[in-house]
Amino acid sequence: MRPAFLRPLQYPAFVALYLLFDWATYIEPLYGLNITPWNPDPALGLVFWLLHGRRAALPLFLALLGGEVLVRGMPAGPWLTVLGALWLTAGYGLIGAALRRRFSSAALFDRRRRLFRWGGIVAAGSLFNALVYISLLCAAGLVPPAQWGLALLRFGVGDMVGVLVSMPLIWMLASAAGRAGLRAILWRGETLAYLALGVGVLYAVFGAVANAEFKYLYFLFLPVIWAASRQGLYGAALMVFVLQAGIIGLVKWSTAVEIAGSELQTLDAMLALVGFFIGAVVDELRQVSAELKQTLRLAAAGEMAAALAHELNQPMTALSAYGKACEHLLGRGETGPVLKDAIGRMIVESGRAAEVVVRLRDFFRTGAMRLEALEIGALLGAVCAQQGAALRQHGVELSVDAAAPLAVQADRLQIELVLRNLLGNALDAVLARPAGQRRIRVSVEQLAGARLQLSVVDSGGGVSERLAGRLFEPFVSSKASGMGLGLVLSRAIAEAHGGSLRFDAGGHGVFRLVLPLGAPAADAGTHNNNP
Repeated sequence: MRPAFLRPLQYPAFVALYLLFDWATYIEPLYGLNITPWNPDPALGLVFWLLHGRRAALPLFLALLGGEVLVRGMPAGPWLTVLGALWLTAGYGLIGAALRRRFSSAALFDRRRRLFRWGGIVAAGSLFNALVYISLLCAAGLVPPAQWGLALLRFGVGDMVGVLVSMPLIWMLASAAGRAGLRAILWRGETLAYLALGVGVLYAVFGAVANAEFKYLYFLFLPVIWAASRQGLYGAALMVFVLQAGIIGLVKWSTAVEIAGSELQTLDAMLALVGFFIGAVVDELRQVSAELKQTLRLAAAGEMAAALAHELNQPMTALSAYGKACEHLLGRGETGPVLKDAIGRMIVESGRAAEVVVRLRDFFRTGAMRLEALEIGALLGAVCAQQGAALRQHGVELSVDAAAPLAVQADRLQIELVLRNLLGNALDAVLARPAGQRRIRVSVEQLAGARLQLSVVDSGGGVSERLAGRLFEPFVSSKASGMGLGLVLSRAIAEAHGGSLRFDAGGHGVFRLVLPLGAPAADAGTHNNNP
């Protein structure tokens, strides 16, 4: 919010800035009238209308009238000048009102669909505005009837190109969020580099007019594509505006420029459309990526919640048992070492539960892991025991090959989550088989390079090669009720441990988890009971 004493100043400031724009871009006028190839000043008027609504009508009228008087010397006479300014105020106001109804103040250029709608409203409004204005001038005898079509295209396209090229940057400068976004990119080395490239390309292209006849104009797309692909719409808006300002300046103050205004209009429009389209795509992809990361984080929360429930089950059960024991002892009048021992055990179990919660909290905040040497046989035994009831209920035969005394360096909570996920997927796969053919086999082997490979093989039908190549993509699942996030999370955990997780396509399901080896089994055994 602006301070109250500054708010009245924004209207004269707008008029002054509008007149500056009008003067700077008043080039190649047709019949000395306000019919030029570029008119970026209406972009400023539209942004002002978007911000203030109908309250912008009077300042916009005064700015249009001031431009006719101060910049062009009122070539149409007083009455027609006032009438023309009134119509242009109404015409730009209609465009601004249409934009206000269609878009919120925070959602004008953040999607390709909105970008195209904005461009369509601007294009249609500019041409309609030009139709009435040029017809008015033609009726007054200031434009020959034979030149009506030329004047219409020159003014209408000039307005359209000026607004399309200039409005995004002006809109960004008019909002605090937009200014913050521009500040974030402005003083980067890459931004200065593509701005320098744009200036250099402008000089090279327009400096060779006499010999090259502008056949190298397509080089102007290089800095636009660079800016848009790296910095989205902010970079595109900045680069396109700078190029337009450079072209206008060269045309206005250089005697060497001989290219037709219509060709430069087309060039400006194409630079803007290409830059904004690429920028919008880049911004959308970044937003989708951020949303996907958040979704995966929520999926991880769900998966880890299951791990939390399992890990807390044992200490909570123990706490309940010790609490009942204490209650029984107090009922008998026991106050000696037996009661103290039970209370001490309760304190130990509550500490274990608290440590589990802290570790999971740290994982979600920072991705931190607590690595320890875990004996693979004991780890597998614990996970298979957890899944045992579900496997027996569905008549699934689970076989675990005798594992060598090997240990992995891993976070136990996270690796147990991965193993439960793999066994759960295998269980779902074999349920399609008839009873007696439902089998899951788990095996372990040592690989070269101090690595261990754990394989989960099921007797299910496997998946198609097409689906197998996408199993680790988010939201891809072979199960009708699956979210397609468990394997994504499992692979992420495996890779965070310096290992890998893959699926071997074939006639049945085969998942292979590779992890780095830890301390020898003799040393690992001392860690197995840690929470």
